[in-house]
Amino acid sequence: MKNLATALAVIGGLFITYVGISYLLDGQAMASSFGVPHPPTGNAGGYFAVKGVRDIGQGLVIFALLLAGQRRTLGWAMLAGAFVPFSDMIIVLSQGGQVAAALGIHLATAVVVALTGALLLRTNPRSRTVPAIA
Repeated sequence: MKNLATALAVIGGLFITYVGISYLLDGQAMASSFGVPHPPTGNAGGYFAVKGVRDIGQGLVIFALLLAGQRRTLGWAMLAGAFVPFSDMIIVLSQGGQVAAALGIHLATAVVVALTGALLLRTNPRSRTVPAIA
């Protein structure tokens, strides 16, 4: 289970970092697959950069906590991070976007991220040792 949790975290980190880099390199193409009916056009590079940097930052948090051996903290961070794709789903639906994209991309991502976080917490329980009283 511990290896599965680590693999899911690494795959998630790689995936969200890839998405972020893709937004920086070709935001217009990426925006069309986000699910909102009218992605920004024209001089929208700033918005694409914001989305790209946000996603790269999420990936870096995952890798930093893994490298620091903070797997339990990573579990909590991933549970909190599931808020982002869940919110993306709400945004897509509230803008009259594609239901398939809202559920198939954003909700599915939120569920996988939350499950990965829960699995990390389950496989890295809090220490139950009681310090000795001198």
